Amino acid sequence: MKSARLLSMLLLLQARPQMTTRDLAERLEVSRRTVLRDVEALSAAGVPVYAERGRNGGIVLLTGARLNVSHLDPGELETLAIGGLDSTQLEQLNLSAAAQQAFRKIAAHQHRSSARANPVPLRDLILIENTSWMSRPDHVVDIADLAVDLQQGKRLRITYRHSNADHPVQYLVDPYGVVAKSTRWYLIADHGGQPCMYALGRLLSYEVTKDPVVTRPGNTLRTVWSSLKESVEAPGEITITARLRTSRLDLAHRILGTRLQESIPVDQEWSQVAIQYKEIEAVRQLLQFADHIEVLAPAAARQRLHELAEDLVKRHAQSRA
Repeated sequence: MKSARLLSMLLLLQARPQMTTRDLAERLEVSRRTVLRDVEALSAAGVPVYAERGRNGGIVLLTGARLNVSHLDPGELETLAIGGLDSTQLEQLNLSAAAQQAFRKIAAHQHRSSARANPVPLRDLILIENTSWMSRPDHVVDIADLAVDLQQGKRLRITYRHSNADHPVQYLVDPYGVVAKSTRWYLIADHGGQPCMYALGRLLSYEVTKDPVVTRPGNTLRTVWSSLKESVEAPGEITITARLRTSRLDLAHRILGTRLQESIPVDQEWSQVAIQYKEIEAVRQLLQFADHIEVLAPAAARQRLHELAEDLVKRHAQSRA
């Protein structure tokens, strides 16, 4: 869609006021000729952008130019109005005031064009709430301060406590940025040249060093996050076969996610399921299904669950005085 491509070009040029036609063509996945035609279209629409000839030339957006919502069509306005962070995350980043002002500008433009657009804007019908039920902020570090410090492009010395460790450790990391995943924030960084994610809930403190960030060439926050997310969500090599009450299948899908590979009805009450883990010890997660599950195979998984259940029985055999 041409209007979406024009918007993308304008946003790219606002981040980098001068880009070559080759760079823009690659980023927008079009030909250089199309880029030049789009520049002409933007210029004709009143956007201060032009093509500069010569060895050091390229596509130039005049300094100080900003995106004007009058250049966006109704669908793009709706996307901007409902997309992104929720109110809690905007507050954590100290962006609430800026977001409200942006929404007011969008609402004003929508009001002027309401006769031609949908009678009820989507932003009035859709509310985004990324936090889970009964959740509470678990981070010690101020996210807004961290985001500002990351803009300096410096290495960080962090003090971090791993979930299975009693004492914190220090790392020197090269940060890409932060990611909000559901109710949690993560610092995405390279440590020793390897991609890592650090939950801000266990990031006890950090220090901005004087050394510039040295990240792996060709990588960005989005590419590194994508690879980390894929590795976390990749199914394990150990397949657990179990009987699960059919009435608990919906709960299992919510808890196990992609780990739950398949379910086959056995009778009216039970289903046979396949669950994939990266290690046998992960069967601890299945204890929350209590008497609604029975692990059938492999034998090592069944034995480990038996040991865990036996330990629980001993702990609860007698009430404490």
